[in-house]
Amino acid sequence: MNLLNSPELLDRLAAAHALGTLRGGARRRFETLARRNATVRAAGLIWRERFASMTELQSAGQPSPNVWKRIENLLGAQSAPAASAKEAAMLGKLRRGLGLWRGAALGGALASAAAVVVGVNLSREVTSRDGQLAQVRQQGSQLAAQTAQLAARMQGMPEIQYVAVLADDKAAASMLVTFDPKHNMLTLKRVGAFQEAADKSLQLWALPPSGGPRSLGVLGGQAVIKMVAAEGEVKEMPALAISLEPKGGVPAGSGPTGPVLFKGALLQTTL
Repeated sequence: MNLLNSPELLDRLAAAHALGTLRGGARRRFETLARRNATVRAAGLIWRERFASMTELQSAGQPSPNVWKRIENLLGAQSAPAASAKEAAMLGKLRRGLGLWRGAALGGALASAAAVVVGVNLSREVTSRDGQLAQVRQQGSQLAAQTAQLAARMQGMPEIQYVAVLADDKAAASMLVTFDPKHNMLTLKRVGAFQEAADKSLQLWALPPSGGPRSLGVLGGQAVIKMVAAEGEVKEMPALAISLEPKGGVPAGSGPTGPVLFKGALLQTTL
């Protein structure tokens, strides 16, 4: 059989050769193939390195004192001039048995060490993967929550498309006006020091290209005033103005009755 066509068999033979359990003609044939073929030689070297690294995990073992005593006795008998053929045969058998015992012990130790190493590595890998998966899930949940919060925040943010700075006759800014067509909201912020008297009101007017001023509402005394207005009432107006009127403003359908205190151009933009 060509081992190169059977990678699984080659791997098993290389492992057995490295362990020392491949014996006799099979071991000699494997070594002959290894000398001739780099692939077979590499498989043997790989398994030798694997088992060499795992033997470091196995504590050293000591044979029984009786084993050493029998070896000493047999060696002494072998060195005597009158050593018998029977004793020599027993010594050879003992040596072969001792070799088998060492090979079996080493194989068992290596197999146990390999099982421990594989088990520990698998346990660590599973724990690591579980931790990574939990972390990914947590990050995904946090990202989803942050995305929802951001979407809600963006939904509530004003979309400013129109802005005007209303100034007095000396060009001193007194009122900043912005319009958010997304929410149909006019926002006016006092930026000057003017404050109307208690019996007076400020009224906001849209100044169309033609025709008379159109009232957009009466302002309160707050520093920031918000008023509802349709986009159609604002976007076609080139300018805005604020007049000083009696308390509560003038009736609907009439124009300003008091002096125009502040005015300015309405510009379409994005802030």
